[in-house]
Amino acid sequence: MNPNDMQQMMQKAQEMQSKMGELQAELAVRRFEASAGGGMVSAAVSGGLRVLSVEIEPGLIADNDRGMIQDLTAAAVNAALTKAQEAVAAEMAKMQNSMLSGLPGMGQ
Repeated sequence: MNPNDMQQMMQKAQEMQSKMGELQAELAVRRFEASAGGGMVSAAVSGGLRVLSVEIEPGLIADNDRGMIQDLTAAAVNAALTKAQEAVAAEMAKMQNSMLSGLPGMGQ
């Protein structure tokens, strides 16, 4: 590998690291929502995988079915987390593929 290719590769790697950091910050504030039990429980999480909110239909609470509330809450939170994880992974893969294609010897 000639020195120019090496320098170009180092510059691309630094650019990639910077863009990945920007993407991670952008994704961390995105909101992902899911529900369970036909919408009786809804959850929202961030791309940083933090629970932002959980909403429970008043009728579900009035029924006083603790087990169902727990199950539906877990299902809604897990579904929202899965959406967030899948979106983050897809965006990161897209970014990596885009950046790698510009490296010497990686195809253009």
